[in-house]
Amino acid sequence: MTAPVLAAPTAGPDDLHVWPASTARLPHGHLSVGGVSLAELADRYGTPLYLLDEDEVRARCRTYRAAFPEGEVVYAAKAFLSRAMARWVEEEGLGLDVCSAGELELAHASGFPPERMVLHGNAKSPRDIELALRLGVGRIVVDSPSEIARIAALTGPAGRQKVMVRVVPGVAAGGHEKIRTGTEDQKFGLSLTDGSAQHAIARVLGQPQLEMTGLHCHIGSQITDIKPYLVAVRRMVGLMARIKDSHGVTFPELDLGGGHGVAYRPGEPALDPTALARRLTAELTASCGAAGLPVPRLLIEPGRAIAAPAGVALYRVLAAKRTGPKLFVAVDGGMSDNPRPALYGARYAPRLIGRPATGVPVTATVVGRHCEAGDVLANDVPLPDDLRPGDLLAVPVAGAYQVSMASAYNLVARPPVVAVHRGTARLLIRRETQEDLRRRDVGA
Repeated sequence: MTAPVLAAPTAGPDDLHVWPASTARLPHGHLSVGGVSLAELADRYGTPLYLLDEDEVRARCRTYRAAFPEGEVVYAAKAFLSRAMARWVEEEGLGLDVCSAGELELAHASGFPPERMVLHGNAKSPRDIELALRLGVGRIVVDSPSEIARIAALTGPAGRQKVMVRVVPGVAAGGHEKIRTGTEDQKFGLSLTDGSAQHAIARVLGQPQLEMTGLHCHIGSQITDIKPYLVAVRRMVGLMARIKDSHGVTFPELDLGGGHGVAYRPGEPALDPTALARRLTAELTASCGAAGLPVPRLLIEPGRAIAAPAGVALYRVLAAKRTGPKLFVAVDGGMSDNPRPALYGARYAPRLIGRPATGVPVTATVVGRHCEAGDVLANDVPLPDDLRPGDLLAVPVAGAYQVSMASAYNLVARPPVVAVHRGTARLLIRRETQEDLRRRDVGA
């Protein structure tokens, strides 16, 4: 049985809708991003290959700054971080959210001002905290009671560190249960409903070395609906009002985290930062007015929404075969460079590039080269039935949580990252080599 034949795709305006704005069609099935041919990049740097469009990153930073002119926009480095990325977001006026000493050190090496950084993490190591304090990180987000005394002790009697307390507001939102972080049944933050958050806040206020600037929450990831954020605002303002009543303290900041969803395939919804800002500001103003509180400065932490749409992954086809009714297209990467489909069912829209699509469109499954049945990059996607070894596939919306989560499973080296910018390409992160992997193995 052959794979089911699909209706021929129409070349409408949405055909490249989820690609970087600079994407252009070239003759003979080629595409360019940032004025650079994707096929030429694959030939020059090899595959798998990741590219980032610098202009797309900067444009998205500017959109957020324009949407939140009175607030603070903090880029979530866990989505993707390199020295170049840190420089781009710093130059565009964003802060930086880091989750480890490793992210902190790399950002510091890039010249990012530490006072514009926020340190997160549900289980910060002593090294994480020590480095943050030594470099002068702007804020540390307290995620558990044990961190309070630890941060205060490491700050020392003469020091003063700004902190926020991460609260679980009891809001369920996100594209998959594994990326919903605003409810009680996960590892992040302190519960609003059982009093843990209130108790932690009281302890922080009792530490002279700590200056509590406000509350923090993060309700999930890949959220495309504004309503959960409005619920979170109301609950966080309610807590702020209770803290004022019980402790006489008014916090100047409220951090609502990130989790802003993007479209991975044409036709999917995405969160609009401008609409989000308008409704958040209105809700925050109304809630604070009702509670008799001054309106705090708003912080948000987009990561995926800035990095993901700026990235494209390139793969070479290694094999194409039919197994029963399915057409499997195997490529030279897989779950080692993109574990998201295996972790929580992320869906992508790969596209043949580098030659005209002469075959009949069929439903195909794009798989990786690793020894796992779950090593699937894209399920049930339309691709030509004449795909053959050596063909190029390009996957848009690949800039977040792919390279940053990559591994060397099966000792397959991690791919490089290339920046494209107005007709030029430059290497940001080199390809990991077999020699790199051998040198880590020091046993005999």
